[in-house]
Amino acid sequence: MSQSASKLLVTIPYTPRAAQRQIHPQLETHRFCVLVTHRQLGKTVCAVNHLLKQALQNTRPHPRYFYLAPFLKQAKMIAWDYLKRYSSPLPGVHASEAELCLRLPNGARIWVCGADNPDALRGTYADGVVLDEYAQIKPDVFTEIIRPMLLSREGWAVFMGTPKGQNAFFELFNRARKAALAEPGVWWVGVFRADESGVIAPAELERLRRETPDTIFRQEYLCDFTASAENVLIPIDSVLAACARTYAAAELRFAPKIIGVDPARFGNDRSVIFKRQGLQALEPLVFRRLDNMALAERVARQIESFRPDAVFVDAGCGGGVIDRLRQLGFAVTEIPFGGAPSRPGQYANKRAEMWGEMAAWIKSGGALPESPELKADLCQVCYDFDAGGRMRLEPKEKIKERCGQSPDTADALALTFAAPVRPGSRTQEFAKSEYDVL
Repeated sequence: MSQSASKLLVTIPYTPRAAQRQIHPQLETHRFCVLVTHRQLGKTVCAVNHLLKQALQNTRPHPRYFYLAPFLKQAKMIAWDYLKRYSSPLPGVHASEAELCLRLPNGARIWVCGADNPDALRGTYADGVVLDEYAQIKPDVFTEIIRPMLLSREGWAVFMGTPKGQNAFFELFNRARKAALAEPGVWWVGVFRADESGVIAPAELERLRRETPDTIFRQEYLCDFTASAENVLIPIDSVLAACARTYAAAELRFAPKIIGVDPARFGNDRSVIFKRQGLQALEPLVFRRLDNMALAERVARQIESFRPDAVFVDAGCGGGVIDRLRQLGFAVTEIPFGGAPSRPGQYANKRAEMWGEMAAWIKSGGALPESPELKADLCQVCYDFDAGGRMRLEPKEKIKERCGQSPDTADALALTFAAPVRPGSRTQEFAKSEYDVL
C-alpha cells in the first residue's frame, strides 16, 4: 500500500476474554510487563494479538518483533498457527514457513523463535519481544541477548508464564513488583488466578482441584510460586515460616558463630559469604565475578568483625581462598561437597548431609533473613534415595540447567552445618595482628 492510499480498516478475528481485556491496556502502556497466569487463560493468544497490533501501528522503518518460547518446536506449535490465523484478514500478509516469519503489509516482521538457540538473535534489533513460559528460559537469554536488542528502538518486553516453583521467573516476579513501585509507568505485574479470572467454570475448577495433586493445582491454577513439588527437600512453607522468625541477641549469646563460604564455580555463578549464630542466619553477602584473592579479603573482613568459632569453605573452587586465608593467619576448614559424610548410612555424600542438617534446622526453629535469592535457592533443590537408601541431592549441573543458576546462597548456608561447632573455638591465630585487608 502506498503512503497516499487510504487506510483500510481490518477486523482481526479476535474477541478478548474479560481477563484479556484487562491485560491489553497494561501491555500497551508499560514498557516491561510480567504476566503470571493460570493454565488455559489464553495468554499466548493475548500476546500474539498484542504483537500484531503493535507491529501494524508502528510507523518506523522496518519494525521487528519476536515471540520467544523455551524451544523452537514449542514456539512453532504454540504461536505460529495463532499468528497466521489472526493475521489472515490482512491484505498482502506473507507467512514464511521456513523462517517462521510473518511479513505484514506495512513492512513489519514478526518472528517466532526458540530460546534453545538464542545466539541466532544476536546482532539484530527489536521493537518488542514476548518471552513465553519464562520459567523455562535461562535468565541470561534476556540479559545478554534480548535486552541489548531493545536498546536502539527503546523496545518493550513481555515476560509470561505459569509458576514452576522458586526459579528465575519467581525472582523476576519479585524484582518486577519492586520496580513497579519505583517506576509505575514503566513496569507492570499482573497475576491472574483461575479462581478469579472466570475463564474456567467453578464446577470444572472444583473437579480439577479434586483430581490434581495439591501442589500442582496451587502452582498451575492458583499461580502459587510457593507450591513445592513432593521431592523438594525444603518446602517453601518452611522457608517462609523461618523468614518470619527472629531472635534477640540475648537468646543467641551462647550459640556458636559460624561462617560458610561458597566461591563461584563459573563466570555467572555467585560467590557467597553466609554468617550464622545458632538459630539465627544473617543476611548473606553475594558477589559476582570476584576472583579468589578479592573474595579472601572479604572473608577476612568478616572473620575479624564477626569473630566466628568456625569457617567452612567449599573446597571445590575455594582452594585459592583457603590458601590465602591460611597465609593471613586464619584457621579455616575446607569442605569437599562430594566427600564422605559423617553419617554414611543416612547420606550419600557431604553435600546431602549438610543440606539435610540445614533442612532439619529450618524446620526446628531456624530463622532466615528476608532474601529473595536465598528463598529461591533453598526451594529449588530436589532429592531422592540411592540403592542403599541414602539421601542424595539433585546434581548442581541439573539444577543450573533447570533454573538458570546454581543455588549458591543456599550452599553457603549449608556449609555452616558441615560439622558440629562448640562456642569459643578459635578461627584466628592473630599471628598477623598487623594485618590490614585494605
